[in-house]
Amino acid sequence: MTPFSDLDAYLALPRVSGLALSPDGTRLVTTVATLDPEGVRWTTALWQVDPTGATPAVRLTRSRKGETSPEFLPDGSVLFTSERPDPDAKEESKDDVPSALWVLPASGGEARVAATRAGGINGIVVARDSGTVVVSSPTLPGAADGDEDEQRRKARKDKKVSAILHRGYPIRHWDHDLGPDQPRLLSGSVDADDRVTWQELTPSPARALDHAEYDVSANGSTVVTTWRVPEPGGEHRAALVLLRAGQRNELLADAEHEYSSPVLSPDGSLVACTRSTRSTPAEPEDARLVVVPVDGGEPRDVAPDWDRWAGERRWTPDASALLVTADENGRSPVFRIDVESGAVMRLTGDHGAYSDLRVSPDGRHVYALRAAIDAAPAPVRLDTMTPDQEPVLLQGPVDELALPGTLTEVTTTAADGTALRSWLVLPEGDRPVPLLLWIHGGPIGSWNSWSWRWNPWLMAAQGYAVLLPDPALSTGYGLDMVRRGWGRWGAEPYDDLMRLTDAALERDDLNASRTAAMGGSFGGYMANWVAGHTDRFRAIVTHASLWDLDQFGPTTDSSYYWSREMTPEMTSSNNPSAHVDRITTPMLVIHGDKDYRVPIGEALRLWWDLNARVSDPDASPHRFLYFPDENHWILTPQHAALWYRTALSFLATHVHGEPEVVDELLR
Repeated sequence: MTPFSDLDAYLALPRVSGLALSPDGTRLVTTVATLDPEGVRWTTALWQVDPTGATPAVRLTRSRKGETSPEFLPDGSVLFTSERPDPDAKEESKDDVPSALWVLPASGGEARVAATRAGGINGIVVARDSGTVVVSSPTLPGAADGDEDEQRRKARKDKKVSAILHRGYPIRHWDHDLGPDQPRLLSGSVDADDRVTWQELTPSPARALDHAEYDVSANGSTVVTTWRVPEPGGEHRAALVLLRAGQRNELLADAEHEYSSPVLSPDGSLVACTRSTRSTPAEPEDARLVVVPVDGGEPRDVAPDWDRWAGERRWTPDASALLVTADENGRSPVFRIDVESGAVMRLTGDHGAYSDLRVSPDGRHVYALRAAIDAAPAPVRLDTMTPDQEPVLLQGPVDELALPGTLTEVTTTAADGTALRSWLVLPEGDRPVPLLLWIHGGPIGSWNSWSWRWNPWLMAAQGYAVLLPDPALSTGYGLDMVRRGWGRWGAEPYDDLMRLTDAALERDDLNASRTAAMGGSFGGYMANWVAGHTDRFRAIVTHASLWDLDQFGPTTDSSYYWSREMTPEMTSSNNPSAHVDRITTPMLVIHGDKDYRVPIGEALRLWWDLNARVSDPDASPHRFLYFPDENHWILTPQHAALWYRTALSFLATHVHGEPEVVDELLR
């Protein structure tokens, strides 16, 4: 018996995320989320991990509100953010506390509030040598400073005003409204009393710093940040700017490219970033890793012959190389790229997906969180000069999980000769077993890592095999793999999925007569497309799905992005709703009302279109699981449990022919 056989046990599993390394390289800190005593929310705490792997992990913080985003100061103190109440605050100010900056002294003792801001504090970065702290804080546009921001917020609250006046696009993002406040960057230093006084780096940013990515030089004199530049027609592009000596200057900005993920070199002379071409109806974006001098010049492609997209990136201490992650063949390895020669060395030889890279001060090691389809995130150590190595597992705060099955791969060939591959999760027990086709979202993405939200091992514990394919549009196979499906969502991606399903069902341990398909977001789009193009599956689960592209394009939170690909011709050729009359497979529709990426109108229209074609309402095979308070992802623990219980019940009814069982919390 494993925790995956019981949803309550699964929800109670601790979850590791994030990693910070002390300046002397002797301490790692990570964040662990656990279920609260009532079982209705996850709370987070900071844990210390020994980089040598010699001693067990130690818990550093404990509070009901939790702690996140750890970063080290030069003296070894730990900064973090938390909404826990300040014990020194007035009693009436302890409710509804925004996220504040806290400091945990290196010498030990209790954490103290270092700084507050009415709109909250997030996105901590610290200058390695000077200790200058740079954060982002939402601030009302008319406020000159934090005090005035607090007064203006109080006035809105007292008047019960929540209205927002917009003057541009966009107005929403994923699950939240943009405004009325605007992100600003602040900087300061922790003084002898563990307090920070903020300096406004960007006093009037408008919407330029929405979802900004930024870094600070080791001496604290320079900040590099993304900067959103509005364009005609509701478009915008991302530039890079430098903030130093009270001035803001463009570093990289042009109409043909977007710039993102800037990281300053240890000596502050270079910036490594991603330069992406802007997609067109005929061509997807291409993301290249480039470096550019801080004092200006043309960006240089670091690895021009490397057909991969770099994710995270960290400089080695001598700035001779960049350590990066990138999707590759259903994995996400760590690579070392020589900045001068462009030579690329793959450091990891396993099937893991790595994140949160942190390089030791001597440059010998890189620490990371390693995950995989069959492994939850855990801290590991790698050598920075050894190719295709196995990671050294550190003594993390969470034990390795026992799984109810095994992992293998399925390969085949597309109609155009392209090599295709997929992960296949196989359950324990008697054979043959039913198969679930799981379609990833994105659409630019890959099945290559652990997921707590879409976890195939929960299905394996119930006796299902789960196929996790990477069709056209998937990352980790080169730009041509993305190009194959660009503007052709219902063509090559659909055909690739069916071919991989066929290849899997050639196995004699899978039951070809008992199959179902499931997908979320773009995977939900594909599930809807599958429903209108084949009756081979006994059931289809479609979550947060695109249904009518004419409707989706102008109502999603980022219409400008989708409009670059969704021409009228593309929309007409790839619209799932045009094939509703062909749907005969029972469908479970799932959607959250607070989903702004795929607005609830998609599910409402899909649900109407299905019901309008049902002759006997009492005999309808379709179901709609609606979450009024959830967004694109079902995040609260008990709603996540309902998601799985409802999906499993729907599958049991239609794949196995069992009587329908409605969860007692839904009756």
